[in-house]
Amino acid sequence: MVKRYHLGSEAVRTINNENLLPPGLIQRLHNNYPKYSGFFYEDDAIFKDKEHYSGLKGFREIVQTLKEHGIELTHIKDREFFIEVYRFLATRYVLNTIDWKNYESDSNYQLVFPQPGMIHPDEVKKYADAPNEEARKRVVEDYMHKTNPHDGKQKLNKPWYINDEGHLEILEGSQHKYPPVKLILDKTTQTCFSFCTYCFRHAQVRGDEDMFVQREVVQVHEYLKRHKEVSDILITGGDGGYIPYERLLEYVQPLIDDPELRHIRTVRIGSRAINFHPEWLLTDAFKRILELLQKLTENGIQAVWVAHISTPHDVMNPASVAAVRRLKRYGVAVKSQSPIMNHISLFYDENGKVDIDRSAQNWIDLGNVLAMLGIGFHSMYCARPTGEHHYFTAPLADISKIFNKVYRSLASINRPSRYITMTSSAGKTSLMGTAEINGEKVFALKFNEARNMEWMDTTFFAKYDEQENTIEKLVPYGSDKYFYEDELVKIEEQLSKALEKEMKLAADHDQ
Repeated sequence: MVKRYHLGSEAVRTINNENLLPPGLIQRLHNNYPKYSGFFYEDDAIFKDKEHYSGLKGFREIVQTLKEHGIELTHIKDREFFIEVYRFLATRYVLNTIDWKNYESDSNYQLVFPQPGMIHPDEVKKYADAPNEEARKRVVEDYMHKTNPHDGKQKLNKPWYINDEGHLEILEGSQHKYPPVKLILDKTTQTCFSFCTYCFRHAQVRGDEDMFVQREVVQVHEYLKRHKEVSDILITGGDGGYIPYERLLEYVQPLIDDPELRHIRTVRIGSRAINFHPEWLLTDAFKRILELLQKLTENGIQAVWVAHISTPHDVMNPASVAAVRRLKRYGVAVKSQSPIMNHISLFYDENGKVDIDRSAQNWIDLGNVLAMLGIGFHSMYCARPTGEHHYFTAPLADISKIFNKVYRSLASINRPSRYITMTSSAGKTSLMGTAEINGEKVFALKFNEARNMEWMDTTFFAKYDEQENTIEKLVPYGSDKYFYEDELVKIEEQLSKALEKEMKLAADHDQ
């Protein structure tokens, strides 16, 4: 079972020494959910040598290797154009989790490989018809401007403070939108183990000039000392799992030692390493990180590994199960949050309609698999309006039906911890379901995070729409605007003007 995935000797030794693959667990998972199982593949793995395949060069190597095994990918120009716009990266491990006998319907194939139809054919034609490399580059650069990499006005979330010398300090790699949680996009976590085709942070992974990069750790601690409302820090990226031991130590040791940072109660690491590169979590080098996270828990700071698991297939393989069990062995809580995405974890039928039952069953099965592995089902959320949103999204009316079936089908302890959400500048809005007011069907909405957290106390309504796929585009019911809109405009203006003012003062001071 382990040999099939060509794991290194170090990972195999860890699995055996720490009893990370108990036969009873593997058999129960496989027997209950055989259609998702990658435990007992009988064919030999196709990819055996390189650990990563990156960019156009790596993609072309994969195409050639598949061709040598009788698998020929089509629409190469569509895929290569996508890669030039958004990038491409895949690990050997995730490539070997794909069922290459039925690859077109495999969720990991859809997740990692660019597909025809992601970018509109007219745009692809411009790329394919470009007469030379320079012309192709212009087509790519022009299209990159259309990809909306910072949806939800994320740049307004960049925190700042005035230091003890009276100088302005801007945390260029952080976001602080909701009072309890501060995001850190560290300089060491700017890439991923593999790239998702729906990536919501493609500005980071392709290295846009306006990307978020946190270089100074001391800035983070100084900011936290001035903001006692923060209880959680989330190290993300890219992939937070890339953070080296030494860098993580810089962040977390002061949380233990400094009395002014005692208000920090949780350290989260947002990562897809469990399903993209679980072998890393099984190394001796990663053991140092595990011991550091364990030290946090021994000092009253919760350590949480925030995974992104969309289907049972993501984790029903030996190294992913072993990685989850190793994290938990060291006291790390593992939770999963992930988007419901067409072609991956949401499906249409042969008549072009959303298949409610099939889509819901994926998430019901996932909820039960997560429970069997001891992973908390934190949340499901809608595709963010960035990148090729049109390809991955579906009408909110159908998504609501899927979620409702998932929620009522799972035991209460195994359900998502909140209703399905979608992010905008205002906050994370939960789609609570539908209601009827004066004979008219409406959507019931409620914030579960907001720029003003008191907005969470109010349930509000939008006109029912069978086709709309973005919550912030829904039309308010019974009013020309939502209750929070005027205050939101003021908050956004205040955030922008306050920083502009401090930047001007800083510039005047330096002259």
